[in-house]
Amino acid sequence: MAIQVKTPGIHHIALRSSDFARTKAFYQDTLGFPMVLETHDLIGCMVGPVFVGFKKASPQHPEDTTFTPFNIGLDHIAMACEDEAELHRVADALQAAGVENTGVKTDPALQKLYVAFKDPDRIAWEFYMV
Repeated sequence: MAIQVKTPGIHHIALRSSDFARTKAFYQDTLGFPMVLETHDLIGCMVGPVFVGFKKASPQHPEDTTFTPFNIGLDHIAMACEDEAELHRVADALQAAGVENTGVKTDPALQKLYVAFKDPDRIAWEFYMV
């Protein structure tokens, strides 16, 4: 029997960062997400209604210095997009800012448009049509 959890959606996402200054510059200055929390141990921004917090990385294996979606753990985070023109605008702006990205592609599984990109720690994000 299912528990049937009732929830309005995601409350927050917690990620690890190798460099707070670089992370803040990317999320606030490049992507335009407002920083709403800054302490010695934690910074956070709002991505729509979702809080995304960053703690300092403390790798258990120092050679594992960048994110890969193929390890156990986070694969990627997808933000919803309701306007195809906005999807293309963001893809172009990411390219202009020198941010590694896929350009606008079609998800073969759901036949939806998206653009995938990576933050400075190579954490994978998507801007995905709903």
